[in-house]
Amino acid sequence: MDRLAAMETFVYVVETGSFSAAARRLNVGQPAVSKNIAQLEEHLGVRLLSRSTRGLSPTEAGLLFFEQAKKVIESAHEAELLARGAAAGLAGTLRISTTVTFARLYILPHLGGFLDRHPLLDVDVRLDDRSMNLIEEGTDVALRMGNLSDSSFTARKIATCQRRVVGTPAYFERFGVPQSPADLVNHEAVVYVIGAGGASWVFKRGDTEQAVTLTGRIRVSAAEGVRTTVLSGYSLTVTSHWVFGPELASGEVVAVLQDWQLPEMDLWAIFPTGRMASAKARAFVDYVEQLLEHANV
Repeated sequence: MDRLAAMETFVYVVETGSFSAAARRLNVGQPAVSKNIAQLEEHLGVRLLSRSTRGLSPTEAGLLFFEQAKKVIESAHEAELLARGAAAGLAGTLRISTTVTFARLYILPHLGGFLDRHPLLDVDVRLDDRSMNLIEEGTDVALRMGNLSDSSFTARKIATCQRRVVGTPAYFERFGVPQSPADLVNHEAVVYVIGAGGASWVFKRGDTEQAVTLTGRIRVSAAEGVRTTVLSGYSLTVTSHWVFGPELASGEVVAVLQDWQLPEMDLWAIFPTGRMASAKARAFVDYVEQLLEHANV
């Protein structure tokens, strides 16, 4: 029995909750996973997993073993990177998850610069506005905006930007410029329905607050839909500066009600729960942080 491989298999089974998901993560067949776990339990002389119709769960001994095994696997991965010369240049595959619009505007155009620094590194970028199961997907780091709904994540805030009410000059010429947040109820707004969006907002100016619920007949589940609808001149929206950074700079889109403040938008780097961030993930997050410092948001 390869003890390290068996420990890694057990860690993935616990993290993903099933033999089949662990097999996909390890790119092996499910029988190989079952065999590894059986050999490990036989070697230790204890039962590590409790099997029921509801699925798998670690026993008390399994939980104790899981915590220590996880540390061993992480240390082994870090040792491999060092042995391959990670101090001079990272190696292997970095799996990133982020939203489509943010990646298109701020990550993908600059990814070549990151790869030039690390010629032994490959990058797998997974684009989705929805949150993903980082463990099951094998993701090293995810970039997500807004408030974190799960406090169990290992997360690091890497940037903050302003939210704004934006539309095209043609839209405001046709429908008028709102003079106060309350005026927004008379405008057609496209609403982004994923986590960092929504229709209800609280505007602040000094000690004054105005709560507004946007009205509009278009609701979308991807920021690209917000961009397309606003740029068509049909709607305005409330969004982060990041979503329209280039257009705000060029004047193709303008911000209104700028004497009112909206809650700021945070960008988080999220790492798989309970794991130490890998050297390649840390290097990538540092690179993104540097990029955004010069993005004028």
